[in-house]
Amino acid sequence: MKRLLVLLLVMIGGHAFAATPLPRDSIYQLDISLTDQGGQTAMLAQRRGQVQVISMFYSSCTMVCPMIVDTMRATRNAVDEPQRDRLGLLLVSFDPARDSVDALRQYAARRKLDAPAWTLARAEPQAARQLAALLGLQYRQLPDGDFNHSSELILLDADGRILARSTVIGRLDPPFVEAVKHALGTP
Repeated sequence: MKRLLVLLLVMIGGHAFAATPLPRDSIYQLDISLTDQGGQTAMLAQRRGQVQVISMFYSSCTMVCPMIVDTMRATRNAVDEPQRDRLGLLLVSFDPARDSVDALRQYAARRKLDAPAWTLARAEPQAARQLAALLGLQYRQLPDGDFNHSSELILLDADGRILARSTVIGRLDPPFVEAVKHALGTP
């Protein structure tokens, strides 16, 4: 009986949250689907409800993208342990031609980016371009197949609104860490 009551409350609470309109400045207004390293496809808006640090990358990058990952990891580790599980880390590829589900899975395994904290995802090329534009990130493919791209971590609140940005890559950005902690409700 107790389990049924808890399940009912979760369903009602989830329904009420889903029925609440998104804020106008939410990136979750963008109607795109993402396929993660486990092969699961979901709409971007389904990430609603959890504070996120998001960035874009490509898995064959050998210079800046590994530093983006390391900075995201360090940022998560700077948050007190009880709060870490409430922080989602989302990396979206802007190289869907090479970043298949299998390539993302291998990259996640190699870098020890374990779900559910880490989501590595791919989208169709036009959707990746739309997301990058919405986030204010730029990229362009070079003749050799590599990319020039901006390197930035973006903090989203549970409704997908941009709260903070950091261009500090390769080391912690204390003001960004404080913004993450504040978003999670910790001092």
